[in-house]
Amino acid sequence: MTGSSRNPSSAGGPIPAAPPSSPSQARFLPSALSVSALVTGLLTALVGYAGSVAVVVQGLAAAGADTAQIASALVAVGFCKGVSAIWLAWRQRQPISIAWTTPGMALLGATGPVAGGFPAVVGAFLAVAVLIMVAGLWTPLGRWIAAIPKPLASAMLAGLLLKLCLAPFLAMMQAPGMGLLILATWAVVGRVARLYAVPAAVAMAFAAMALDPPLSGMLPTTPWPSLLPVVPAFTWEAMVGLALPLFVVTMASQNIPGLAVLATYGYTARVRPTFLATGLFSALGAPFGAPTVNLAAITAAMCAGPDADPRPERRWQAAAAGGLGYIALTALATITATLVTRSPPILIEAVAGLALIGAFGGSLLAAVQAEEERIPALVTLLVTASGLSLFGVGSAFWGLLFGGAMHVLHRRRPASAAPAGA
Repeated sequence: MTGSSRNPSSAGGPIPAAPPSSPSQARFLPSALSVSALVTGLLTALVGYAGSVAVVVQGLAAAGADTAQIASALVAVGFCKGVSAIWLAWRQRQPISIAWTTPGMALLGATGPVAGGFPAVVGAFLAVAVLIMVAGLWTPLGRWIAAIPKPLASAMLAGLLLKLCLAPFLAMMQAPGMGLLILATWAVVGRVARLYAVPAAVAMAFAAMALDPPLSGMLPTTPWPSLLPVVPAFTWEAMVGLALPLFVVTMASQNIPGLAVLATYGYTARVRPTFLATGLFSALGAPFGAPTVNLAAITAAMCAGPDADPRPERRWQAAAAGGLGYIALTALATITATLVTRSPPILIEAVAGLALIGAFGGSLLAAVQAEEERIPALVTLLVTASGLSLFGVGSAFWGLLFGGAMHVLHRRRPASAAPAGA
């Protein structure tokens, strides 16, 4: 009995174990609730939202979405994240945290407008959702994504993030007062509590923007957001240049690391229902401009760790509470979209860059750590960071293609050289 309660990693174990122990209703009685898990989950939602909402808004704006469409996207993605997190956590009894694709939104921001405008981007979102569901149904595709060399995937992400991570320092040239204030807030709070550094910088940026006279009169008179449908368009440029890199980044930088984080704490999420659920909710949100939802990689550790609850079997409540938090935060969508889109772009990029510095550092380290993969990874990074665009296809695809070619050449070289040495 104790052994099973301490082994949440057994696939499918928590689900059949539920009925024999007690009626399912007992799980929702106050005695069955974990206050620490609920608090941790709500904090996870707040940290995840404040720490990356600027990246999401900046990416959508760069893709051609207007303020109303961005607010609609934030509402839709909030509900999709929230409902899918609650469902997966409750159904599998595991702390499966859901997030939006922050690296994917960074890719979108770096790619900029695509042929066909924002409807083509929505079409790419739908294509990514379908690919994620296919990855859940067709296991070879999931294995193929997992087989992409991690240094190359990390290098592609680092190349995309480089430009945004330079923005905080460029902001000090274009808007010295605000830029320095945001950077100082991030640095000082990070010295005391690293987890709250980015949310504090976001709060400072929003406060400065709201109090700035040109912006204070632009706040919406009706703050309640609404859903605005966008008819998707499907262009080959968006499919190849955006959808495929988005899918690779989402799988390599979110879903696969998310599964690894859960495994670190002894949990084994069931891949098929997890990918099907995130793909389905991504498809439901995409027609309203919502970006892809996926497994959380960074904030997942907050819900899966012992700080959520000393008892592993109750930590799923933290992920479910995080889902409730994401749904509640949709009320801020209109105000957030208005402030961010009507502020100086460099300030939004600065906040987004601060939120992504950790991700850039981790990606860069993972890219160059293995000496035998260093050259292919650096080629991937440099091509991606260059902004190269050929035939309407963005640099993320070409970076991965050129880096993959170098990877194949470097793998074959020792084999061909071996007979000569013998």
